[in-house]
Amino acid sequence: MSSFKSAYLQGVYDTVCKRNAGEPEFLQAVKEVLESFEPVVERRPDLVEAGIIDRIVEPERFIQFRVSWVDDQGKVQVNRGFRVQFNSAIGPYKGGLRLHPSVCASVIKFLGFEQIFKNSLTGLPMGGGKGGSDFDPKGKSDGEIMRFCQSFMTELYRHIGPDTDVPAGDIGVGAREIGYLFGQYKRLANEFTGVLTGKGLTYGGSLVRTQATGYGLLYFTREMLANMKKETLEGKTVVISGSGNVAIYATEKAQQLGAKVVALSDSNGYIYDPAGIKLDVVKQIKEVERARIKEYVSRVSGAEYHEGCKGIWTIKCDVALPCATQNELDGEAAQTLIKNGVIAVAEGANMPSTPDAVEAFQKAGVLFGPAKAANAGGVATSGLEMCQNSMRYSWSFEEVDKKLEDIMTNIFHNAYNASKEFGDEGNLVMGANIAGFLKVADAMKWQGVAY
Repeated sequence: MSSFKSAYLQGVYDTVCKRNAGEPEFLQAVKEVLESFEPVVERRPDLVEAGIIDRIVEPERFIQFRVSWVDDQGKVQVNRGFRVQFNSAIGPYKGGLRLHPSVCASVIKFLGFEQIFKNSLTGLPMGGGKGGSDFDPKGKSDGEIMRFCQSFMTELYRHIGPDTDVPAGDIGVGAREIGYLFGQYKRLANEFTGVLTGKGLTYGGSLVRTQATGYGLLYFTREMLANMKKETLEGKTVVISGSGNVAIYATEKAQQLGAKVVALSDSNGYIYDPAGIKLDVVKQIKEVERARIKEYVSRVSGAEYHEGCKGIWTIKCDVALPCATQNELDGEAAQTLIKNGVIAVAEGANMPSTPDAVEAFQKAGVLFGPAKAANAGGVATSGLEMCQNSMRYSWSFEEVDKKLEDIMTNIFHNAYNASKEFGDEGNLVMGANIAGFLKVADAMKWQGVAY
């Protein structure tokens, strides 16, 4: 049964399904984006004529490779490495590396496809890419992680460069992993360049990069509330899933803006602290000890721990910020949040809300900030790190933070204005997709088909 009004878009999607059978995350991302393009197809027949949409759903390059490394027991381990270079119409490929057992071709392609539009929305000259491996850093020693990263980069280095493809961190890839990857790239290429972002401050990293996705999420949410509800974050109760980098700094900025964050989670379960999360305790547990979030309840009286992460969405809140992983918030959870009076949801993770959850929020009039707009702060600050590396210069924390705030404010307005222009005012999913797409589409058109 056809799910598109446009026969052309249906044809494009059918071709994607045929070519990428068995890749549900990628197909989900493509369908969601193509559904937003219905009004664009009507208004811009030139883009259809030039085959822009047919081309944008097909990666320019997809690289898969073997990663062999030796564990602490001297046993050879084998993982799979990936890099998708999806679109370079407006700049070098840019996107994180994810180390997690769930990583596969489908996940990498979905992330890379979303990155095209997210990077475009930042206003910085960056194309879309993504990469990673099914390697699990949990429980591994520093030596094992170093050997894995060195092996991974030994293959990847020939495909990347400061003006070609600039990877960054993502789930499972923090300052430690970026350091090992950068050291191996420098050794192999014999050059010190800004080929990776998220680097340590002593070797070319940018201030605010650690905080960027979480801070940016709150700058976007604040702007969305102010413009669409005439509300502020002051006094609002907030639930945030996850307890990694994004969730921690989303919590920090939410608290700075006067909100009360009452819950965080990890892959085992969630904590609820009705008095408000004590962030210093969370940082000690997650950033220093690398322990599980349940440790929080043994250190903070009045806090509760519940097994299973899905229950976090049963907590009554004004604002929900899913910051863990894809498809963590389903239709049932969305209905529970709506029933409990949520007024705004913004995505800190990539595609954390299922299509039926998004539909439920939109039907109920809940403000909804999609990932490609709401969590673009990380890649925006990566872009600012690239600028600083090119200049061999560093900006202050305040300078970078202000640039980040301006970028996130502009992203909201660009998405909102596009939703208005294309006939569905306030639908930020459609607005973000269209605003991100048109810039890339025009660049592709001018560069010709051979591109």
